[in-house]
Amino acid sequence: MLHPIESRTTSPVAAAQVLERRPGVRPQSQSPGGPAGSPAGEDNPWHTGAACRRDEAGLFFAPSKEPTAARLSREEQAKQVCARCPVLLECREHALAQPEPYGVWGGLTAAERRVVLARRRRREAELREAARVTAAARRRIAG
Repeated sequence: MLHPIESRTTSPVAAAQVLERRPGVRPQSQSPGGPAGSPAGEDNPWHTGAACRRDEAGLFFAPSKEPTAARLSREEQAKQVCARCPVLLECREHALAQPEPYGVWGGLTAAERRVVLARRRRREAELREAARVTAAARRRIAG
């Protein structure tokens, strides 16, 4: 079965709107304000100011059996739209928090998001280990 946002007619914004309608699933906004400094909330979700609302939705998701050269070209065009987007970071964090398995979100492809998530997990593990070692050293010094 195809993922519901694999079609060429869906943009990241439309996909986020679909997710909002699911019980218990809300896009994650990492900044205190939404687009143009306005508060993010029920009446003004982060994606209301997204640049992809005005562009060809087919740029953001691959059609079936897309040739590699066409995919790379399409992804580059989508990233150019993302580069001028006022909610790029909110979109990216939404895609990382969900995590979104398809499409270009926040200027990152699905493969690029997997790399970011792997780096975050590795960094979190390193920080936990450093905290553990520090706590053990403090215990030795104290007693």
